[in-house]
Amino acid sequence: MKKTIDTERIPVKMWLDDIEPGALKQVKNVANLPFAFHHVAVMPDAHQGYGMPIGGVLATHNTVIPNAVGVDIGCGMCAMRTSITDRGDLDLKRITTLIREEIPLGFKHHSKPQPEDLMPVGYDMERMPVVRREYGSALRQLGTLGGGNHFIEIQHGSDGHVWVMIHSGSRNLGKQVADHYNRLAKKLNAQWSRVVDPKADLAWLPADREEAVRYMEEMNYCIDFALANRKQMMQVVREIIEQVADGGVTFDPLINIAHNYAALEHHYGVEVIVHRKGATSAREGEQGIIPGSQGSASYIVEGRGNPESFMSCSHGAGRKMGRKQAQRELNFHNEVARLNAQGILHGIRSHRDLDEAAGAYKDISVVMENQTDLVNIVTELKPLAVVKG
Repeated sequence: MKKTIDTERIPVKMWLDDIEPGALKQVKNVANLPFAFHHVAVMPDAHQGYGMPIGGVLATHNTVIPNAVGVDIGCGMCAMRTSITDRGDLDLKRITTLIREEIPLGFKHHSKPQPEDLMPVGYDMERMPVVRREYGSALRQLGTLGGGNHFIEIQHGSDGHVWVMIHSGSRNLGKQVADHYNRLAKKLNAQWSRVVDPKADLAWLPADREEAVRYMEEMNYCIDFALANRKQMMQVVREIIEQVADGGVTFDPLINIAHNYAALEHHYGVEVIVHRKGATSAREGEQGIIPGSQGSASYIVEGRGNPESFMSCSHGAGRKMGRKQAQRELNFHNEVARLNAQGILHGIRSHRDLDEAAGAYKDISVVMENQTDLVNIVTELKPLAVVKG
């Protein structure tokens, strides 16, 4: 941990020095919530979000805040190690071409619904009005990457193996659930006494109210849908690699970790609702994934179970530039030259793509150094080929 802020209702524990003013203001808003518990944890990749900073971890007493989870509910990472140890055996250009042909990217969806048996099970659809309404659309979004910072990456590990990593979430389903319950929370908050400034964008729901119970049910469905989405894409990539490598490839079990969700957990002897927005669980011995940018390393990690972070760690490198700022200020030729010099098949094809250039992100080595008390590095992964949404 780098420092503690003690000026607010509860302390703020920070794993970075370079937090931007907007994100710091949001952190203080969160720390002054009357139902915030013990302290707020700010991960080393933190930057300004909507309501709560991305990279924030908040525990609450009997309260859930949709904006402290975010709109891409269940967004997260999955990774899988292959038996391939000679990266020269892979035609990376062929693999990325087939991925673009087989997996819809950006705003694209499948033209036909995907099999329903791939969808989450064990839920009462009658209790989930938003999921029920969006179910047909979700069937076409299953197995699609999305845009922004979502990616599929072929990597070479420090263990000598080729890996596949995927970053994606719950697509439009998660956004619809998030927006619905945030609007509902704002409407209800306006009817109650103003314990939270509406301008803070931290509308809340008491955990025992029906609205909060339904939000948690629909949120958990979105988490499972996001995992199903990543699994389906990983299956497609597996089949492509097997095809290009002409068979004989084996794959280790999938590693998966989500970084936008809320969960009932025990911390400091109390049952609380922990909101992780752009942060992942890092319990002792728990496997995790921390990606860099498309021009830097990513990491398979093992959690250290640090109670001060509510047993959490960063979800990535974190942005140091907004998307529009990156497009204005980064040099296209320098960013492309940086990736080309590393021999990476990348997704920077025009100035518009600079919002996802390596220069738009923090230095992942600094981020990892700032959280040595949160995780141990197991495997370092260097990018070979990247498909962006």
